[in-house]
Amino acid sequence: MSTQSTNQHAGVVSHHELRQTLGTWQLWGIAVGLVISGEYFGWSYGWAGAGTLGFVVTALFIAAMYTTFIFSFTELTTSIPHAGGPFAYARQAFGPVGGYIAGAATLVEFVFAPPAISLAIGAYLHVQFPGLDPKHAAMGAYLVFMALNIVGVQIAATFELVVTLLAIFELLVFMGVVAPGFQWANFVKGGWSGSDTFSVGSFTGMFAAIPFAIWFFLAIEGVAMAAEEAKNPKRSIPIAYVAGIITLVLLAIGVMVFAGAAGDWTKLANINDPLPQAMKFIVGDNSGWLHMLVWLGLFGLVASFHGIILGYSRQIFALARAGYLPEFLAKVHPRFKTPHRAIIAGGVVGIAAIYSDNLIQFGGQTLTANIVTMSVFGAIVMYIISMMSLFKLRKTQPNMERPFKAPLFPIFPAFALGAAVVRLGTMIYFNLLVAFVFAAFLALGYVYFLATRHQRDIAPADALLED
Repeated sequence: MSTQSTNQHAGVVSHHELRQTLGTWQLWGIAVGLVISGEYFGWSYGWAGAGTLGFVVTALFIAAMYTTFIFSFTELTTSIPHAGGPFAYARQAFGPVGGYIAGAATLVEFVFAPPAISLAIGAYLHVQFPGLDPKHAAMGAYLVFMALNIVGVQIAATFELVVTLLAIFELLVFMGVVAPGFQWANFVKGGWSGSDTFSVGSFTGMFAAIPFAIWFFLAIEGVAMAAEEAKNPKRSIPIAYVAGIITLVLLAIGVMVFAGAAGDWTKLANINDPLPQAMKFIVGDNSGWLHMLVWLGLFGLVASFHGIILGYSRQIFALARAGYLPEFLAKVHPRFKTPHRAIIAGGVVGIAAIYSDNLIQFGGQTLTANIVTMSVFGAIVMYIISMMSLFKLRKTQPNMERPFKAPLFPIFPAFALGAAVVRLGTMIYFNLLVAFVFAAFLALGYVYFLATRHQRDIAPADALLED
């Protein structure tokens, strides 16, 4: 961006509005913590249509997509360490419209994921306190962790690291407790043989299970939105991303196999608490192990819930700062230096989703399943435009500083892009109603985008996104 064009703006935005305090371990904690609730619930919905063996195939392909995507996405994150993450990359590559598409898709992903996680928190608490309404517990979780995020990013990130480590420990404990009852015959029951309702009769169920395989890894890219708050993003973010995706792949495989081999896996499909129910096959209903799993299992849900609040708030903040959302959402707290208004705004939408059964529970799927699917639609669209941005910036800005380059370019980003396009097509086919709602969100947002051009024209120039 030229000096003349910069001067036409209200000023150059200060990228130290957000405090730069996060180290490598904290970023790894955010990377894993954002996702780790996906090991505790959500994925087992994929068994209902694909069976265990079919879902393994789907999950492994999705794991390959995410691995190549993260290695490619890290190039963008370290080259443009911006709180807007994908929004910033697409805006630099494709201009304002590209920025809108990436920003809106990311918002859908990060604003709709927390309600699903909070409902799972409510379901876990309901196991311990049957009289507690899961939805009220979900709303309570929002209020507590929105407040914690407002208090400060250093406190929030340290908390995230601690609960993530506890969540990983608990997943290992789960595998250890159910290991004595591990029977491979349980896992493959109905897998390819067609012996029961949950078998895989064709590849159809495997494609329909895509959103639930993605749930194993959804939102790891949210580390990008903490880039402005990292002490040394060009070094620490690549380490956090690579170590994070390896951690998550290993945990996903372990949890899925051990849960399915513990007993009758058909009873674990279409529920929000598959791990406690799987443990019941081995230890019974009143075991201390079960109660420990429920309580410590909450750490996994809390880690993701808390981390995604951090992610959606930075996305809202960055979009508002650039004039894509109302400017008042870009204000930071005068004492804590956190985007408190953005945190609250995303929370209001999430709490509304929790209590919107009649609006979100459609198409024969549960409330949680539809929220998960909506979030995944946002993620897939964001993955597509991010990989397109990588290719475009390699061509138009070959001299851009790239502290980390995607390995095996162009193979890795091309595989991630192609897989994401295939996944989007199959998701639309199997989730037409949710796809329509998602498209309606994007269309309404685009109307707002067109109506608020003046808002972007007077927004401060962005020093990290100079032409």
